[in-house]
Amino acid sequence: MAHLIVVVKAGGDLAANPEWAASVANDIAALHRDGHRVVLVHGGGPQLDDALAADGLPITKVAGRRTTPPEVLARAVQIWRGTLSVQWVTALREAGVAGVGLCGSDGGLLVADVRPPREIDGTVVDFGEVGDLHTVDPTVLVALLKAHLVPVISPLAATSAGRVLNVNADTVAAHVAAALEADALVVLTRAPGILTDPADPSSLLAHTTLPELAELERTGAIRDGMRPKIAAIATALKRGVTRALVVDGRRPGAARNALSGVPGSGTAIAEGPARG
Repeated sequence: MAHLIVVVKAGGDLAANPEWAASVANDIAALHRDGHRVVLVHGGGPQLDDALAADGLPITKVAGRRTTPPEVLARAVQIWRGTLSVQWVTALREAGVAGVGLCGSDGGLLVADVRPPREIDGTVVDFGEVGDLHTVDPTVLVALLKAHLVPVISPLAATSAGRVLNVNADTVAAHVAAALEADALVVLTRAPGILTDPADPSSLLAHTTLPELAELERTGAIRDGMRPKIAAIATALKRGVTRALVVDGRRPGAARNALSGVPGSGTAIAEGPARG
């Protein structure tokens, strides 16, 4: 396999389990040793939810996306750019590779506008301190990759004036992959891949396309937190990322196996057209 640029997105649910987090770190380290250049984008939803519950603050999500009043953003910055970033960098170090924690404010990496209220599923939603990305400057990432380091990105962006905003981690991963002209976007989940029946692991799709995924979403097979993941994958593929993979991040070697085409290693997604 030729040397690749790979963007890996790992959800906070994987970080919450030490064995899963170590497995992800070992997988990234193996890719790194293979000569690939790897960027890790991490989420942190479960950890933020726990902190908000402990603080007595509300947890509100619409179509899998979090609404973020200022007090929620403050906790997100503490947990994502602080605790979780350090956790992932430490896990990578234990796996034998050096990581560098970043967020969108660092090096002008991610620039966003405040998301205006919008209608979702028939309801107008004010997302608060949430950003819509419009610029990714990969300069700092390119420098780190050339230095054989693994950038570890927390899902926080900034406006051109420096106001920090929450951005969905799947969205960050997709835009970073596009900006780097990555060979692959690998989305690690707690599912075997894309399932036609979320309750049946045997309904795994080895290959699918964006039109087929749109139909699965229309029928309700893709829902909740999987919706922003699919939207992000669509963005990445339409912006030139060569391939996208949805993989079970709990399984050792998941990303490496999927990139190598090992059967049963998640779902490979192409832009289309739908197979007839």
